[in-house]
Amino acid sequence: MIRRVIKRLWGVLPVVFGVLLLTFLLLHLVPGDPVDVMLGESAAVADRAQLRAELGLDQSLPVQFVQYLKHLAHGDFGRSIHSGQAVSSLLAERLPATLRLAILALLIALLVGLPLGIIAALRARQWPDTVATLFSLSLSAMPHFWLGPLLMLLFGLWLGWLPISGMTPASAIILPALTLGFGLSAILTRMTRASLLEVLSEDFVRTARAKGLSESHVILRHALRAALLPVVTVVGLQMGSLLAGTVITETVFGWDGLGRLLVESIEKRDYPVTQACVLVIALTYVLVNLCTDIAYQRLDPRVRLT
Repeated sequence: MIRRVIKRLWGVLPVVFGVLLLTFLLLHLVPGDPVDVMLGESAAVADRAQLRAELGLDQSLPVQFVQYLKHLAHGDFGRSIHSGQAVSSLLAERLPATLRLAILALLIALLVGLPLGIIAALRARQWPDTVATLFSLSLSAMPHFWLGPLLMLLFGLWLGWLPISGMTPASAIILPALTLGFGLSAILTRMTRASLLEVLSEDFVRTARAKGLSESHVILRHALRAALLPVVTVVGLQMGSLLAGTVITETVFGWDGLGRLLVESIEKRDYPVTQACVLVIALTYVLVNLCTDIAYQRLDPRVRLT
């Protein structure tokens, strides 16, 4: 198992390099200049040239990229062009807030999506199935930038139950977590329903029932375990989408996490911060998928990591 995990981690390196190269090229080739953002377009040519040299932007792109990789190999993400603060310290400040938000959103998605999917499958073509299907279809049709303001209006402004922006008090995390979690719960509901319906028609389920086992035992110990295999895969894949969704949700709710830091750095053309944020999100996505593969193997020993 350990050798297979190490082999998979080695296979991740080309993906990480591709992310670094693509992010670097996109940031430097699209229109916009951090020097213009910092000094303004009316700044003197000499001042612009001096600042460009201080930031290392006067060098060619290949040289800048190689220098970036050298520093990254030593664990140095560089410094923010605008604040001068070490990028690693910025990440250390913002990343815990994003992880806290993503984990709570995942818990909400699991607590809502799995029970609804199970109920819909066990009561297929009955009113609980119809209600669960309509609920999941409605949530899946709501993008984060629409669902977030809707929850703010309902629970923040009209009912006055929850804060609509910022990170304090502690209850401020509820609305952004609901915004992220509801979207994922809709996918989990539909996936759990379809998977469980398929498993319930399998021979091993009929055999378990023929042995006289109780229906709850058949569902919980046999059918549900097999039905969770594709659900685990979806959860792993959607975890990456969850992190990407924080970019919009954190901006809408004023949540000082990694997503908002990424948006701010793009607006300011802060290359080191943007590259570091994208790298952290990409690495998290890859590691979550690796954990998904391991969990998949634990649930079904017939599956082996390749």
